[in-house]
Amino acid sequence: MLMIPWGRMMKMLTVCSRIAVPYDDSEMSKKALETAIMLAKQDDRIEIDVLTVINVPTTLAYYGAYNDDRIRESHLAAAKEMMNAVEEKLSALPNKTRSFVLEGSPSLTIVEFIKQNDSDLVVMGSRGLSGLQELFLGSVSHYVVQKSTCPVYIVK
Repeated sequence: MLMIPWGRMMKMLTVCSRIAVPYDDSEMSKKALETAIMLAKQDDRIEIDVLTVINVPTTLAYYGAYNDDRIRESHLAAAKEMMNAVEEKLSALPNKTRSFVLEGSPSLTIVEFIKQNDSDLVVMGSRGLSGLQELFLGSVSHYVVQKSTCPVYIVK
């Protein structure tokens, strides 16, 4: 068993300056957010970026594909409401925090966000709300682990 002295562990935590937390209001993402908050409490300089990704369904018709703006607006409103609750929780921290509502494929969008925002660590749940879909399409967390440019901490 590898033992890391507490002082060395604290130095390791300060190496991380920006934590990205993909969030979908599932139990696993709530645990991931709590873990990120616990890590950020170790040093006021650690920033937390919480992001949620909506994937607006496309309707297929005989004349092509289209997105229904009402469905899109409904998804956006629900995501913004969810992120307001997250922001309220984060407001107790002295750390700099940001929240984002993004559109696109969750896997691809999360990885792109990590690259564009120079995240040092990703803290995410092992599975989100799309459990059945995960069986057919592959896990978002698995994709992020494979494609991320920084370490990924998976919370179970």
